[in-house]
Amino acid sequence: MNRLRPFVPLLVLVAMGVAVFASGLLDRFDPHRIAQEEAALRGGIGAHPWLAALAQVGAMTLAIATGLPGAIVIVFAGGMLFGTLAGTALSTAGAMFGATILFFASRAAFAQGGGAEPALVARLRAGYQAHPFSYTVFLRLVPLFPFGAVTIALAWLRCPLWLFLVASAFGGAVMIAFESALGAGLLETIEREGAVSSSLFAHPQILWPALGMAALALVPIALGWLRRRG
Repeated sequence: MNRLRPFVPLLVLVAMGVAVFASGLLDRFDPHRIAQEEAALRGGIGAHPWLAALAQVGAMTLAIATGLPGAIVIVFAGGMLFGTLAGTALSTAGAMFGATILFFASRAAFAQGGGAEPALVARLRAGYQAHPFSYTVFLRLVPLFPFGAVTIALAWLRCPLWLFLVASAFGGAVMIAFESALGAGLLETIEREGAVSSSLFAHPQILWPALGMAALALVPIALGWLRRRG
């Protein structure tokens, strides 16, 4: 039982994520539903702006802290209702709070390391420690990597807290800004076309710039490898 105690915070967060996902709460943030209820939602935001802002931050915090899949719809909703700038700021704040909670819970779970590490684990951690900044930024900028899974992986790799916060703030803000801008245009798209397909979630305007920046983050690693080869 004592061995499982460090995992309790992480397991509680994961259980909360499973419960929220199973409850169908994310359906409230479906772009089509937001478009249908736009007038009422904007009226509520106008009447209670601070409460609405806290709700957006809280929703993102819960989604990221629990590793909830599909959190991108919350970012879209923020862009649709608050606009690109405010939506980005609120969703980024929530993502940072949630990621920090998940990081501390994961780090506590992986802190109890008794005995020698397996060779593969030692090799992976040594490779990461050789270029921690480049690898961390790379993991944060690739949109195909789930935010929660990357957070847990960075805790397992023993990423320093300062580097985790810097990379999460930068990489998270970049991705959320793209997604919020896309969300801000969803209302017009839904009005014009009646629906949006899942292919929008892999829109080239999001994927290519983010993948380009992720590739740039790997440049120092590639240069180091070339120097060793030479």
